[in-house]
Amino acid sequence: MTSTTAATEETVSIEEYLGRNVHLLPQTHQLRALHTVIRDRNAAREDFVFYSERIIRLLIEAGLDLLPFEEHVVETPVGREYKGLRFAGKLCGVPIIRAGESMEGQLRTVVPGIRIGKILMQRDPVTKLPKLYYSKLPEDIAERHVLMLEPMLATGGTALAAISLLLDHGVKEENIVFVNFITVPEGIAAVCERFPKVRIVTSSIEERLNENAYMLPGIGDFGDRFFGTV
Repeated sequence: MTSTTAATEETVSIEEYLGRNVHLLPQTHQLRALHTVIRDRNAAREDFVFYSERIIRLLIEAGLDLLPFEEHVVETPVGREYKGLRFAGKLCGVPIIRAGESMEGQLRTVVPGIRIGKILMQRDPVTKLPKLYYSKLPEDIAERHVLMLEPMLATGGTALAAISLLLDHGVKEENIVFVNFITVPEGIAAVCERFPKVRIVTSSIEERLNENAYMLPGIGDFGDRFFGTV
C-alpha cells in the first residue's frame, strides 16, 4: 500500500511492514459494516460507542494473540488431558489519555485484573511537538509485556514519544504491542522505522494525511466522538 500527501506529494510505502510489524485485522464484510456505521458523520453517539467497542474487542484479541504462550495441560470433565496454552509472562495495559481510555474497558473485560498504566501527552501549541504532562506506570513494568492503547496513529509524534517513555522505564521494545484503531501509511512508517521491534495491530489503514494532518477518508476525532465532547 502507498500513500501520497497533499502537502508534500511524497509517496510513503509500507509494504515491507505489513504482516511483520503491522497486523491488519482481516477486512471482512462484517468489519467494513461496523466501520460504515461509525464513519457516518451523522451517527448517534451511542451507535458510535457500541460499534467502535465491537471493533476494539477484535483489536484487543488480536493484540493478545501476538504475546508469548507456553504449553499447559488440563484435565477435562470426562477425565482426558487437553494439551493447551497459557500466557507466558506478565501483562500491562497503557492507554494514552484521553482517547486511549476508550479502549481500556474492552481490555479489562478480556483480561480481568490487568495492571493499567497511564500516559498523558498533548501537542504543544507552539512547538507542535508532543509534551508529557503525566505518567503513572507499574513499578515492575520493565518485566511486563505492554499493550499500548491509542485509537489514532496519524503523524506518529505522540506514539513515538509514548514508546520512548516506555523504553526509558525499561520495557523491551519487542514487548510492546501498539493496539491502534485507525492509521495511515505516514504514521506506520514513522513508528516502524524508529522502533522496528514494536508491533502494531490496527483495524484500518487509511489512504493518506491531508495538508492539515487529518486522515482520509477518516473517522473524525475519535476521543471527542466516543466521549461526547464534540
